Amino acid sequence: MTTLENRPNSALLVIDVQQGNTAEAYNRDGVIANINTLVERARTEGVPVVWVQHSDEGMPEGSDEWQYVPELQRKDDEPLVPKHYGDSFEGTDLESVLAARAVGRVVVTGAQTDACVRATLHGALVRGYDATLVADAHTTEDFRQWGIPVSPEQVIAHTNWYWTEAAAPGRKGDTVPTAEVSFGTT
Repeated sequence: MTTLENRPNSALLVIDVQQGNTAEAYNRDGVIANINTLVERARTEGVPVVWVQHSDEGMPEGSDEWQYVPELQRKDDEPLVPKHYGDSFEGTDLESVLAARAVGRVVVTGAQTDACVRATLHGALVRGYDATLVADAHTTEDFRQWGIPVSPEQVIAHTNWYWTEAAAPGRKGDTVPTAEVSFGTT
């Protein structure tokens, strides 16, 4: 359904699963295991895996916090998109990376649910992509000590729920668990 012409392919996005923002993340090990499952499936099926890596004051480029978690290993031929904003498309070459691979649908995994994952989902939809959120392959930390009124589980559940209804003319969002992800054409 994508509104992007001649873009029948899907890509797996692995967003910001870095040491600095996942050390205390909810269900960290389970989420990373699910992402690894999807990475391996995508590779086996010839689906592009695109890695996104955030840097800012809390995760300066080159620092230990900025590094991807050791459980996830990017292959040299898989694109790495550095970013400085929540939306993985903003101020990056993500669009050209996806266009070169005829991608019209992104399958989204990563961290933090309530920041970069949500921003990227919305960024994809408004740019013409279909966007699938993998329900059990994104996570966030507990921010209640800083005034967020809900637990990480509630943030994740709410995001999974509302993204099932995401839509815009000619494109859609959906939410599926790892076991139900299909990388088929759009």
